[in-house]
Amino acid sequence: MFSQQQDNMEVIALCIKLLIIVMLLLGEHDQKVYAASLNIDPNRAQFFQYESLTFYCEGVSYCEVVRESNGKTPSCNFSHKRTATGSSCTITNVFPADSGKYWFEGEGGNKSNSVIITVTAGSVILEIPALPVMEGEAVTLRCRNKTTSSQNSADFYNYGVLINSSSTGNMIIHNVSKSNEGLYKCSISGAGESAESWLMVKVTSTSSSTPWIIVTVLLVVLLVVGLILFVKVLFYVSTLRPGSGSTGNQTGFSELTEEALKHSYPQCV
Repeated sequence: MFSQQQDNMEVIALCIKLLIIVMLLLGEHDQKVYAASLNIDPNRAQFFQYESLTFYCEGVSYCEVVRESNGKTPSCNFSHKRTATGSSCTITNVFPADSGKYWFEGEGGNKSNSVIITVTAGSVILEIPALPVMEGEAVTLRCRNKTTSSQNSADFYNYGVLINSSSTGNMIIHNVSKSNEGLYKCSISGAGESAESWLMVKVTSTSSSTPWIIVTVLLVVLLVVGLILFVKVLFYVSTLRPGSGSTGNQTGFSELTEEALKHSYPQCV
């Protein structure tokens, strides 16, 4: 009898542990789902002097855009606007001094992802995404001359090594992967070369759906274990006889239950 009751308590302890795991997974998933992010328009890492750009704070009603080492961006106090998914901040007439890493701090001091931009007073920039490119997508790098809108022949470099010469000024990376991450720059004969910027690649992940799969499996296990435990309890109750023997059995069950709890959770008893 003691063995059966001890098994029941072990089953209960297992159910409690599974329930805790479910709650932790759901909490972690919620944090991922509601994480705020910083976007930029146009989505490129390099700008000519006097161009304008807009930061979008997604997932928050208000944000303070911050530049590393310089603190909050003053112009955001005047250009802040609310959007359907958050808020925005526009910086007009950017200068080389505006180059750097940006992020935003939402309510509660939470920080978003960072975006790095480079502003140049020169004649050539590399139009490369400032935000991560999803693995498997195609990405186009464009070498742009400030003084002309026509196509220019351009050379593209990765970590300073020539990797492509294009008559159109564009280089397309098909089916981009992590191996394509790195520093890129370009040059146009007679105009100069761009600064270097980092191409980021985001690996495709199914992690967003994985927690729900695990939670579903754990809930099914909890249901099955609960049914088994319920049947055992019903069987145990049906074996009890009325009278002193029953009282004795019930008293013994209480003592055994307390003993099992001490064994499973000594800190709680």
